[in-house]
Order: sequence, then structure tokens, then C-alpha cells
Amino acid sequence: MPEENYQLETLAVRAGSVHSQFHEHSEALFLTSSFVFDSAEQAAKRFIGEEPGNIYARFTNPTVTMFEERLAALEGAEQCVATSSGMAAILSTCMGLLKAGDHVVASQSIFGSTVNMFNNVFKKFGVDTTFVSATDVDEWQAAVRPNTKLFFLETPSNPLTEISDIAAIAAVAKGCGALLAVDNCFCTPILQRPLELGADIVIHSATKYIDGQGRVLGGAVLGGKKLMEPVYGFLRTTGPTMSAFNAWVFLKGLETLKLRMDAHSANALELARWLEQQPNVARVFYPGLPSHPQHALALKQQKTGGGIVAFEVKGGKAAAWKIIDNTKMLSITANLGDTKTTITHPATTTHARISPEARAAAGISDGLLRIAVGLEAVVDIQNDLARGL
Repeated sequence: MPEENYQLETLAVRAGSVHSQFHEHSEALFLTSSFVFDSAEQAAKRFIGEEPGNIYARFTNPTVTMFEERLAALEGAEQCVATSSGMAAILSTCMGLLKAGDHVVASQSIFGSTVNMFNNVFKKFGVDTTFVSATDVDEWQAAVRPNTKLFFLETPSNPLTEISDIAAIAAVAKGCGALLAVDNCFCTPILQRPLELGADIVIHSATKYIDGQGRVLGGAVLGGKKLMEPVYGFLRTTGPTMSAFNAWVFLKGLETLKLRMDAHSANALELARWLEQQPNVARVFYPGLPSHPQHALALKQQKTGGGIVAFEVKGGKAAAWKIIDNTKMLSITANLGDTKTTITHPATTTHARISPEARAAAGISDGLLRIAVGLEAVVDIQNDLARGL
């Protein structure tokens, strides 16, 4: 695509398009494990990087490249490395950029599997992690050590939609020579562009909103070309690779991302306002509500409040499970970002494998429910929840 100052909607449809000799209009799906060379010399040059081109689908595939280039254009990044899942994206980032003896400062308000990765996987390889408040910048500064190499956060957080001040935390990171990685899964580049706010790395679970219909798994790491070299090197060697088919599905998902994120956000705001009026709801967590503690920051940092609503019901786990079990339309699943509305109980699903103390520190109570608001009529979502409320 010609280098133009296109808007995000256009980039989501056109960026990264590469056509074969057949001049197809829709992006081609290249289902092959390897690629044929014209000569032994060409093969040698490609393997050592002297000549660009496809080699082996573990680390080069035209369909995956198209997805990487399109997402990079949306995030304003020099390079994207596509991975097999969102967790593989985090794994590739840390294994590529960290070594034994390094220290990480991470938000305590992150996905449960991410907490386990830092605590149980990276710790075995000599990387220590300190968990701090997602919203208290002073805690990030106080946690810094001489060997701190990486700051990691997700904003909005999962599941309480806490908003971290990306620019302020980026300033702390730069002051100590650390990199800042931001999980942008909940917002996507349509609602938030962390690199413009000072982040060094953006991470996605493409499984969520980028696909948008709950079909396939994938992840992505984005940043400067030099910074992505060791991340890509880790993927090339170890193989947590995005499949060509999944990349093709994500390309189609990106084409409607702007439309879907606007619709998810509008539905979520309407549902959040309704939940605040329900007598059995103790508290609603949604960045688009004035009652949200970081509402002003969300308005500054994001284009909308996004599609995730969390709320705490009176009566703890029993009351929360009653709501879930009385739904007839909502999908009871921990996935999010789907056209279909999903509901989950974080304390016993997404955050079940972390300690009760860690859940308490992250504010995840037994009465908390998380809803990923889909594209159904909001009144139908409300009526489905009302049975249990």
C-alpha cells in the first residue's frame, strides 16, 4: 500500500496487503510448511538474511506477514512479531529481552496466567518480579532496583478495568533504563495507542477483539525493529508461531475492528449505567462511568471506555453464581472480545490459580463478575442478567 497518512479505518482494511501473481483482491492464504528456492545460492542467502524472502513457515509466511504489517500500521509500530497466542506473545517478549538476574516490575492487576508466568516460569530462570499497584505511580518508582529491565502492565486491567497512566509510568521506566510493555488487549489500537504515550512494547492477545468472533488463537508483540530482533529470534528458534490460517482470519477481523469497538463500547456504557441502578449491585467498574476512579484519565488516554464491564454483587460467590446460572442467552465462558456477550466469575476462573492473597490485592472479590459486552441488543443483555439479579 502506498505510504499515505491514512486513517485507522483505512489502515485496518488496506495496510499490509500483498498480492501474488494471481492479483487476488482478498488476501491470500498460504498453507505451506516450506518455500522453494531458485538455487542453492538463493537458499544460502535467505538463511543468513542477505536476501529477503520466505524460508520456513515457523518464522516466515506471506499471510502472517500481511497480518503483522497491518497491525503494526494500526499501532504505529515499526515491527510486529505474530505469535500462537497472547500468552506466547508475553513469553516471547520476556524470553527475548530478559536474562537470569534481571528484575521486572509488573502491575498486580493483570491476567491470572500472566501472574503465574512471572511467578512460576520466569522465576525458574532467575528473573524476579515485584508486583505493584496499577494506578499508584509512586509504587512503580519505589520498586525499581539496579537490575530492573522491564515494566509490564495492562490497561484497562483484567477484570476491574483499572486505568494505568501509561505516560507517567513510561517516564519512570525511562528514568531507570527499563522498557515498558503494555498489554493493549482490552482497547486495541482503535481505542488506545500505547507507543504514542511512551511505551516501548505493545502486546496483544489477538484471540480477543482482533479476531472478534471467538474463532482462533493468536498474539502479537510490537515495537521498534531493533527491539523486536531478539523477540523474533526467540520465535524463530523455539516456534510459538502464528499459523497462516489464523493470520488470515485475523486479517478479516481487523477489517471490521473500528466498527466493532465502537459498538462494543456503546453497548457496554449503556449496560454499565443500567447495572448502577440495580439494588443488588454493590459496585460497577467501567472506565466510561463518572464513578470510575480513573474516569478522567480514561477520557484522556482512550477514545471510549471499551467493551468490558465488571460489577460486584451483594451476597458474594453464591449471588454471583446465581446470576450466571440464571442466564439463558449470555455465554458462560472466560473468553472475551466476541460478538456474543460472555460472562465469567474471575475468582474461580481466570484468576483461580493465583493465591487468595494475590486476588485480594488485585481487588477480585468472590462477588465480582466480568462481562465482555457483545453486539446483541442491550435490552436483551439486561433482561438476561435481571433473572439472576
